[in-house]
Amino acid sequence: MTSLPAEMTVIAIREPGGPEVLVPETRPVPRPGPGEVLIRVAAAGVNRPDVLQRMGFYPPPPGASDLPGLEVAGTVVAVGPAGDRELLGQSVCALVAGGGYAEYCVAPGGSCLPVPLGFSMEEAAALPETVFTVWHNLFERAYVRDGETALIHGGTSGIGTTAIGLCNLFGVRTIVTCGSADKCAAATALGATHAIDYSAGDYVEAVKGLTGGKGVEVVLDMVGGDYVPRNIECLADDGRHVSIAFQRGAKAEVDVSQIMRRRLTLTGSTLRARSAEFKALLADEIHRTLWPRLSEGGWKPAMDQSFPLAEAAAAHARMQAGAHVGKIVLRLS
Repeated sequence: MTSLPAEMTVIAIREPGGPEVLVPETRPVPRPGPGEVLIRVAAAGVNRPDVLQRMGFYPPPPGASDLPGLEVAGTVVAVGPAGDRELLGQSVCALVAGGGYAEYCVAPGGSCLPVPLGFSMEEAAALPETVFTVWHNLFERAYVRDGETALIHGGTSGIGTTAIGLCNLFGVRTIVTCGSADKCAAATALGATHAIDYSAGDYVEAVKGLTGGKGVEVVLDMVGGDYVPRNIECLADDGRHVSIAFQRGAKAEVDVSQIMRRRLTLTGSTLRARSAEFKALLADEIHRTLWPRLSEGGWKPAMDQSFPLAEAAAAHARMQAGAHVGKIVLRLS
């Protein structure tokens, strides 16, 4: 640690509010504890939870940094007590519970993954939050498999574009919803099997038409509210519905008899507050199952735009405007 600077530049949240409340600050460089590493950040992903945290709706879990930023890529420059010194100097990307909008970030060692072969630091920083989320919810909780069809809302979001890419890798057809014809075209260009413009008609009827009335095996939903009963209408018998966010509200009214009669499964999860042990197990499975395919050139994240760290407010404004396709990242080098 003696060769590291004492202070660093970070982007902090001055108070709950709009993008303008993101302000640069100088803070001490953090020290990694047992089981942790310190990463010199080269790039950090921008995600919807960062926006919610900035607005005051998504506080960090106990013990996490108050800074936004849930995923980073960079170089390991220090390890905690009794840590694996072989990690020093390695290029990694990491899932963190906060603190990514900074020149240095502490990460659990178990949540770090090597930067895949052929990936830039910005591309690597776009991986952890969305890949961990999609993998756990779509492939583990919903156990989607080869030959099935998944309905994915927000088809051009970071989650949506990641879900399209991973489904293509594993033989899963995708039907995505988007808010315009242009975004539908972008989603199909990224590999979606079908894209539905929800502003032009009822996506439930469109899904039924595309599946010959059968419905889809899985729904990945980040909308919630009144979308949930409509999503259930889109499910085939024995279908699985996974909730990962609720932009239209946390409450929904559903027909329990339909769930029973058609043997449907409703589940969901949040990732940020899960234990370091759980995230390490998830990282290990992703490393063994997905990472070899990435290093072979099987898929890269759809990159929308990168901003210097000092322009984090502009990055948030772009995300809130909803015009982005894929991942937004902050760059530090």
